[in-house]
Amino acid sequence: MNAKTLTRLKEIVGPRGFSEDASVIAPHLEEWRSKYKGSSPLMLQPDSTEQVSRILAVCHETATPIVPQGGNTGLVGGQIPFNGEVLLSLERLNRITGIDVENQSMSVEAGVVLAAAQSAAREKGLLFPLSLAAEGSATIGGNLSTNAGGVNVLRYGMMRDLVLGLEAVLADGRTLNLMTALRKDNTGYDLKQIFVGAEGTLGIITAAILKLFPEPKTRATVFVAISSPAAAVRLLAGMQADSGGQISAFELIPRIGLELITHHIAGARDPLSKHSPWYVLVEATSAVQFDLDTAIERSLASAGEMGLVSDAVIAKSESQRAALWSLRENMSEAQKREGPSIKHDVSVPVSAIPEFLERATAAVLSAIPGARAVSFGHIGDGNIHFNFSAPIGADGVGFLARWQEIQRIVHDIVHEFGGSISAEHGIGVQKRDQLVRYKSAVEMDLMRTLKRALDPKNILNPGKVVAI
Repeated sequence: MNAKTLTRLKEIVGPRGFSEDASVIAPHLEEWRSKYKGSSPLMLQPDSTEQVSRILAVCHETATPIVPQGGNTGLVGGQIPFNGEVLLSLERLNRITGIDVENQSMSVEAGVVLAAAQSAAREKGLLFPLSLAAEGSATIGGNLSTNAGGVNVLRYGMMRDLVLGLEAVLADGRTLNLMTALRKDNTGYDLKQIFVGAEGTLGIITAAILKLFPEPKTRATVFVAISSPAAAVRLLAGMQADSGGQISAFELIPRIGLELITHHIAGARDPLSKHSPWYVLVEATSAVQFDLDTAIERSLASAGEMGLVSDAVIAKSESQRAALWSLRENMSEAQKREGPSIKHDVSVPVSAIPEFLERATAAVLSAIPGARAVSFGHIGDGNIHFNFSAPIGADGVGFLARWQEIQRIVHDIVHEFGGSISAEHGIGVQKRDQLVRYKSAVEMDLMRTLKRALDPKNILNPGKVVAI
């Protein structure tokens, strides 16, 4: 990489805004699962949109590739510089610049950590509903760039639904200011949505205005034993009707997942006395005073009479609620500690979940006998983390070497159901080459056209999402 260009970039951010120290850069070059590792001679850490603008102007002029990064919590390699690109960390853009209580909106910079945004909203008696296991590290810019989902999509939607306004710096350094808090604006193309889910390939998000909601006044959290995913789908419909649509989270957990958690996570315990093949963690919330516990208990009693539920426990305190949620939130960590696993982030119509799980599990076990299915996730919105741990005693390296083969099997079945091969994790490099198999030629042509139009020199996160 041109030394003169690197010097120009360092001058833009000043001595506190960059690092060439390999030990400092190293944690930013490897993702959480250690599946992807990269390299970069320089990490820039701008503290303003103006600095990001000047950085991209230089990169565009000199055709210098650059990879943006938020909290480095992505799982598909989208935030990793694989070919020695400049790394652009947005962590110093971390200011919450305003909360409009009457408009129920919040203005933030891209580097604000999700948990900090949640806390700031809560201090004003409001709710920012995006919630996911990595919320203590993930940043708003990264959440927007990957169109993050999490556990509350059922009630509040994905990140795409939670953004009112947005600021992004284009590849040539121009700043696109779309920082409006309007809920209705029908004046042409909704340009902000171009950048949501684009993983930094079309522009770099530097700020956003987020949609807030009334903070829940009452909450009911229940851990339920069920016989099958089919029972879970029926239970979801019943509980939504019985609660008046107050279900905000509905998470599927298999027995093996609960066993992995209680084995690997200190302090975790099975909340029920008898084993069940499947469970769901359900949370209902209301912004008004409402006896949710009674409504949920009645719904569960009715479901029990229909044979859908065999046991359940309702959290009676915040500590009990936290303990139940820790079972779901530690699922990925427990599977990581168990050893090698092949993972999929897929979605199908909610009604198709039982048949999908049956067919896809059988197909994978036919290819790898003894593989252990650990299917869990956001059944309320059709998003399943369809994972397989290696067979007990198997060669882990050999098992992981079959990742692409198994992914093809699973994704082909997902496609048959009209589903998506990436529900919330994004495309990155992991699934880039698979898009052409599952998207139409017209879709791929339009994606490439958009990329070329906004980033003609292919400097923004090159090689991610779509190849040109």
